[in-house]
Amino acid sequence: MGDVLAGNHAVWEFDSDSVLIRFARGIRTPRLWHALGSRRIPLEAVSGLTVTAGKRNTVVLRALPRPGADPLMEAADGQLRESCDPYRLVLPADRAARAEGFADALRARLGPDAAEPAGEFLVGAAQPPVQLKAYDARVGFDGSAVTFQWSRTGATGTKWKAGDQRYPLAALAGVEWVSPSGSGGHLRLLLRDAPGDPRPDHDLAAAVFGVGCGAVHESLPFAAAVLAALPGRTPVASVPRSGSGDDRLRHLSELYGAGLLTDAEYAALRERFAAESR
Repeated sequence: MGDVLAGNHAVWEFDSDSVLIRFARGIRTPRLWHALGSRRIPLEAVSGLTVTAGKRNTVVLRALPRPGADPLMEAADGQLRESCDPYRLVLPADRAARAEGFADALRARLGPDAAEPAGEFLVGAAQPPVQLKAYDARVGFDGSAVTFQWSRTGATGTKWKAGDQRYPLAALAGVEWVSPSGSGGHLRLLLRDAPGDPRPDHDLAAAVFGVGCGAVHESLPFAAAVLAALPGRTPVASVPRSGSGDDRLRHLSELYGAGLLTDAEYAALRERFAAESR
């Protein structure tokens, strides 16, 4: 297509098979967008597009990411604030017709399986090596393993006594990111062999966030980089995120029975869904 649509803090450029999103740098631009810089989204990673009325005489164009296609959105797991959503473009209301035209043109190019979970990640993530400063550790990922170097002042006695930790990718089943915007923010590695301590400050495969440590624009791209590198990742996208708790647990059991989840993955996801339904 080659068309360009400029909105608040971002410019979308539409090609025949992808959308290139360039995020502007400025004091009002979300810091996550600063960190991302630009992203190329293949059309096969999009499940749909919407155009809705926004606030203060604006219109919002939003691409709906296909489940399982973007490691960043998989790691975020619905926790991003609307203003930080990298798939959202805010435009003046007088461009509503143009936004609708772009949306219609892109919808026509989506494949028949657009709404189905993707079998692999289709959108790129940050490339290792990447680093993250958490409250109780410095976390590093070099492309082959994740390391935790505990802080003398932030780490609990459990972590300090155990010493620094190193986890090869082969030992990992997934990544759990809990936003630092709320209470209990942390990054946890889900291990294949056994679930860790449910308390992030005692789990040797988890780093706790705090004030000035583990901000969204730093910790979420880190989590996505690790998730994107995992071989044989857990098909979390195929587990419905809506519906009753019983439906989700039933589908989880079906995946486990089919051999698509390890014992550790099954236990970790079951615990997570049970907690969400309370």
